[in-house]
Amino acid sequence: MKRNNRSIAKVFSDASFLRLLHWFEGTVAKILSIALVIVIFFSLFDLGFNVIRELSTESIGFFQSTVLEIFGLFLNILIALELLENIQAYLDHQGVQVQLVVATALIAVARKLIIFDFAKSSGLDLVGLAVAIFSLSISYWLVRQHKQ
Repeated sequence: MKRNNRSIAKVFSDASFLRLLHWFEGTVAKILSIALVIVIFFSLFDLGFNVIRELSTESIGFFQSTVLEIFGLFLNILIALELLENIQAYLDHQGVQVQLVVATALIAVARKLIIFDFAKSSGLDLVGLAVAIFSLSISYWLVRQHKQ
């Protein structure tokens, strides 16, 4: 009976438990990577389909409304690629790379600014975006300075 208690205690020891957690984190990161690759693939297909559809309709107002939508799709794919790079860095270094996370957030906020609809939004929304961009820029600069 004592031998059985020792094996149970060994399974629940700190080292064994940490190994189990690292395995779980790695498995989740791999599953997220595969899911993100699938999302990127379908996003590329959607982007190509939308570009071909819009160019084939020869609409005069294409450059007024649809271009912003297509830019948004491009930037969505870039953000997804950045997220994939974040997951890859996590798997390589077993930790979050703050510089990559902040850069991804900057791209996401820049996307919002690029497709910002001034007619449907208030000035307060624009101020919020400006504060977010400024804060993220300062954060990125601080992280870069700390690394050097």
